Amino acid sequence: MSRVEAAIQKARDAGRGAFIGYLPVGFPDLETSIKAAITLAENGVDIIELGPPYSDPVMDGLVIQQATQAALANGFKMRDLFTAAREITAATDVPVVVMTYWNPVMQYGVDRYADDLLAAGGAGLITPDITPEAAADWIAASERTGLDRIFLAAPSSTDERLELVAKSSTGFVYTVSTMGITGERASLDQAARTLVARLREHGVQNACVGIGISTADQIAGVIDYADGAIVGTALVRALGDGGLPALADVTRNLAAGTPSAVRSHEN
Repeated sequence: MSRVEAAIQKARDAGRGAFIGYLPVGFPDLETSIKAAITLAENGVDIIELGPPYSDPVMDGLVIQQATQAALANGFKMRDLFTAAREITAATDVPVVVMTYWNPVMQYGVDRYADDLLAAGGAGLITPDITPEAAADWIAASERTGLDRIFLAAPSSTDERLELVAKSSTGFVYTVSTMGITGERASLDQAARTLVARLREHGVQNACVGIGISTADQIAGVIDYADGAIVGTALVRALGDGGLPALADVTRNLAAGTPSAVRSHEN
């Protein structure tokens, strides 16, 4: 069992779903982004998702785009990702996965990227813009290093694609709640529930839902049928607007959406 799988199982054993929190590396600066990730771990996040800034973030909504553009303007370099992962994993046992577009990995070198991430204490990669059939080099590198490879499943995915994603993914399957880019939405698409059910039919044990989740109530709704909820925009907005104290408050509030947290507040 990988560290990511163990974190999801630990949450499950506690009667709740896993809370996965995303933040971009280098926003608003590298040191603060490292402290911010540790803040997530200290306030209820089970898995930290780090996003290295990228110049063409086609999947990201406006809030995350603005944050990553600020990080790039401040001079983010790829080595900063590994510095951040190393310092975060030295400070917390919460596993760190990297949410990255594929081009930077290719430019850096797939094996070199995997080796450096492993050496920095990272647990795996989420790769939103590469499909399993195009990821032979990454699959080989992940098998060699033991890093998790987390592919995406979308409501539009065919059964053939879901089968491939199910067989190729480790850690969990990133289950896209609705078609479109990341961001906060007032209500989540029923398609997410249907998609998780389809993934179960293909043998997926860990399906974590992301895109559009921004409230504790939405997390609670997702945990009703999935194994984890992924939140990004609400956390990035909190960090940008109010710094680390606001991030801590928002993280705790969101963590209250997991069933065990709700029960503990009621008791």
